[in-house]
Amino acid sequence: MLPLGLSMLWERVEPEAALRERFGFSGFDAATGWVSAALSETWGIAVVGCSRMVISDHNAIAWVESDRGRLVVKWSHSQRLFARLEASTWLLRALADRGVPVAAPVATTDGRDRLTLAGPSGPLSLTVLPELTGDWLDVTDEAAVVAAGACLAEVHRALGAIGRDLPPAARAAAGLGTGAAAEPAEASAALRQRIDDWLARGDRGFAPEASQRLKSLLSAAPDLDDEPQLVHNDFRAANLLTQGSRVVGVLDLDDVTVRHRVHDLAKASVYLGTLFTDWRPTPTAVRQTLRAGYESVRPLSPTEARWLEILVLWQGLQAIPGESDPAGWASAV
Repeated sequence: MLPLGLSMLWERVEPEAALRERFGFSGFDAATGWVSAALSETWGIAVVGCSRMVISDHNAIAWVESDRGRLVVKWSHSQRLFARLEASTWLLRALADRGVPVAAPVATTDGRDRLTLAGPSGPLSLTVLPELTGDWLDVTDEAAVVAAGACLAEVHRALGAIGRDLPPAARAAAGLGTGAAAEPAEASAALRQRIDDWLARGDRGFAPEASQRLKSLLSAAPDLDDEPQLVHNDFRAANLLTQGSRVVGVLDLDDVTVRHRVHDLAKASVYLGTLFTDWRPTPTAVRQTLRAGYESVRPLSPTEARWLEILVLWQGLQAIPGESDPAGWASAV
């Protein structure tokens, strides 16, 4: 559980200063007052109190008690991301309508799920969600990891269908463009080129044997026979709530992007165990369990299975923080 009051999600900076410099609020009480006024005037919600508030980069999240129960209020000051946030909020509503365990936005009095309001130092993009209750995914709970894998497959299924129905503005914000999707062979060639370019110019050489193995696997891999689609892109313990080994909440769709589904599974495999400042690689056995859960809903094709090995290795190499690697990311690859 996050601490009461104001805190930083992962940055090691003073939260009061961050609240003031990034959002223009003089302190926790000032921010709570602004949130209370916004919810009263635009949502018709009476705020009783605010228990905690956390800052993550250009975003802030507040947990409030209200006459409609416990709510989560999220806002951002990054105007370049406002259209993308609008798209992710639209996706939340669409996923909830399809039975995915996400927090469906609480609509304003005039039916909007997100809007831009004036903040003390500039516009803020704001949405209100019901609070989902549960514990962050524990990767030592095998049944919960199986459930997480199955949930990811269900999320992919839903996002694949939803992506075809996105309104034009949301399509552009999500990076889908407005034209036809790339053919699988074309998308596979682009992904292969990305990895080749990274090996040539981005690899910092912290695990040379693994890098050589990646190069060998990539050169022998067939084209990936899967069309890219919308994927979660940050599916890990910090964004998964569980109760009794069941996934009851999938959080944070702000990083949704267009990728191959197996690419998203690979990223989830590498980062599944990460929790805020507790940043360590996912054990191999847990990755295998996640895959088993995923394939219980959506089996991988033989080609996808080969690419999963490639993409897990690539993601793992990119995750190595540097020569100082106390969590053992280099040894994990």
